[in-house]
Amino acid sequence: MSLGFGLYVRFTLRDDRAAAGFDALVAATAPKIASEEPGTLTYLVHTVEGEPLVRVFYELYADRAAFEAHEEQPHVKHFLAERGQYLTDVQVSFLDATTGKLAGA
Repeated sequence: MSLGFGLYVRFTLRDDRAAAGFDALVAATAPKIASEEPGTLTYLVHTVEGEPLVRVFYELYADRAAFEAHEEQPHVKHFLAERGQYLTDVQVSFLDATTGKLAGA
């Protein structure tokens, strides 16, 4: 059983106004990911306690091919093109699951 291919992405936003714009961009993008990407198993956006200008994404895909398909979606390309105006930093970590519990498995 594959536990999938994941990403941890940490975004640091410029200011409160940028945070509102980024959150609106995410709110417009996330429903399309949920409804149009069967290989995207988990796509969660988190705020960070005590860090109001930070957002963390946890993404889990069925495999690397599902992630690559995700990256080719028009809504994802739009998100990637627009996000920079809100950010001061982005850190991406690619994750290979080795053990654990997978919901629904």
